[in-house]
Amino acid sequence: MSFAGKVWRLLVGIKDGMVLLFMLLFFSLLFAALSSRPSPGQIREGALLIELDGYVVEESSRIDPLQALLTQTAPVGEYQARDLVRALDAAADDNRIKAVVFDLTRFLGGGQVHLQAIGEAIDRVRAADKPVLTYAVGYGDDGMLLAAHASEIWVDPMGGAVIAGPGGSNLYYGELLQKLGVNARVYRVGTYKSAVEPYTRSSMSDESRENYAALYGALWEEWQANVKKVRPQADIALVTGDPAGWVAASKGDLAKAARAAGLVDRLGSWEEFGSRVAELAGEDPWNGEPGNFAATELAPWLAGTTPGTPGKPIGVITIAGEIVDGDAGPGTAGGTRIADLLDEALDKDLAALVVRVDSPGGSTFASEEIRRAILRHKATGIPIAVSMSNLAASGGYWVASAGDRIFAQPETITGSIGVFAIVPTFEGTAAKLGINADGYQTGPLSGQPDLVAGFPPEVDAILQATTQNIYDRFLGIVAKSRGFDRARADTLAQGRVWDGGSARQLGLVDQFGGIEDALAWAADKAGIKDGNWHAVYLGEGRNTYDSLIRQMLASDAEQERAPAGLFELSAQRQTALSTRIAGDLGRISARRGVQAYCLECPVQSAGKADAPTRDSAPTGLVAQLIDLLR
Repeated sequence: MSFAGKVWRLLVGIKDGMVLLFMLLFFSLLFAALSSRPSPGQIREGALLIELDGYVVEESSRIDPLQALLTQTAPVGEYQARDLVRALDAAADDNRIKAVVFDLTRFLGGGQVHLQAIGEAIDRVRAADKPVLTYAVGYGDDGMLLAAHASEIWVDPMGGAVIAGPGGSNLYYGELLQKLGVNARVYRVGTYKSAVEPYTRSSMSDESRENYAALYGALWEEWQANVKKVRPQADIALVTGDPAGWVAASKGDLAKAARAAGLVDRLGSWEEFGSRVAELAGEDPWNGEPGNFAATELAPWLAGTTPGTPGKPIGVITIAGEIVDGDAGPGTAGGTRIADLLDEALDKDLAALVVRVDSPGGSTFASEEIRRAILRHKATGIPIAVSMSNLAASGGYWVASAGDRIFAQPETITGSIGVFAIVPTFEGTAAKLGINADGYQTGPLSGQPDLVAGFPPEVDAILQATTQNIYDRFLGIVAKSRGFDRARADTLAQGRVWDGGSARQLGLVDQFGGIEDALAWAADKAGIKDGNWHAVYLGEGRNTYDSLIRQMLASDAEQERAPAGLFELSAQRQTALSTRIAGDLGRISARRGVQAYCLECPVQSAGKADAPTRDSAPTGLVAQLIDLLR
């Protein structure tokens, strides 16, 4: 009995110890979560420090905590463009902020529309007699477009600046697939619909090259004009016309070459840069180490400068990233998720609706699902404005066609009105491996689609006819929306991609302007006076554990100042290349069906994994064909 009592007390002690341990772990995590949240109490007088260690995006992705913790990899930082603009505008009017500092050391880029909007906000800060300074080890095209608006541009003496201009190479797998015996069956409509070319060709077609030349030529002209306007001393012609001679003149010193070409103002380390900021904004009273200065970081600044909600609400629905079937997102435009958000907002008595699009397109089914949900708001009689961001192409334009008025910027990429589908079959691969398919069919569609034996002519004909039907449907939507006859709509379509300036001249876009212009137009059409409305972003709300997960997974190496010279940028390109190949192969192997997707459109956060789609198992030929097409 004595022995049993001792065992019992031991078990009770173990149980109490485990309970205590779990309680300590729970409260530690709770404290970490609460302390990781930005607090307005962290705002202090000095500089506003904006450390852009990632991409500028339209809508930040939500972190999958399980995946992040299992891979032990900190997600790439994403900063919403509208948050940065709001932070800068608030800093311009707040006496606590003496200067604004951008740390662009680990900046990965953003679309031209976003960067131009942030640049204009920087101009407003400077107009309020507050200096704006940027620091980086290396500036690329996107970093330079942003930094050009600053009062002082600093670069590390070990770094530099290189301007490349838009463009580059695509990967073409036609010859590889042929060697593997894979038959990439392509069904498309659109002379310029080049999204399928990587799977059927070994080089770019003349039509695609023509389209790329016009699009990238226009974007390059806009980039140069925007930089020269705010930084006339920058000798862009020298830097891009004879880059080797330009660097050689400074004996290979990229930092000195950048200063000689007027791309940067001063060379210095982070400590020297910090001392300069301290002269303008004050020294850090809590940390006297070299390079420190009094500063408020972005997250607490945004938390302490929440905009008011005067007057009537105007809804804003964000369609960002690839358009896919299902509930994916934010950061990916899941058709069902966005349609549900719009339907839930029908009960919110919105005065108007603004559709913000930053998407290269994707699923035609999901695009139509979103368009129908927008039309349900239109049926209530409220005005609908569309605000195009960097991209509103293909499926993105399909969605935009539901608006009463379309706003875009000259740098916006739009159009790409065309559709395609790719279905790989493996009869060639099977033959190489000695695998033969045989059987008995009661009709030409028996057992179809057969990915091993291949498709009979009847299946090819059905799939091409269905693709043509969806293109005709797309064409009809555009023609009705824009007041075109079908012949003119077809001329502007054919998968051709347009810059915003060309799209406006052709009537695909109504006027130039950003989201604020779209909101103002919607308010005016709703009969609301200035200042008597506020924007409500439907579905907005970031998980509270995002910042906690980033803090837990951010390694010491990631917190250091990573160099960004040409060799380091080459390493980054290698990572991007592997991501691109995985994405290309995923596009041909996944069950995506008929797509309205723009290959020419550069997607900033290219490292994101493909979003999940519906995964119902099809049964029977018709169901399988519908699944393929969807």
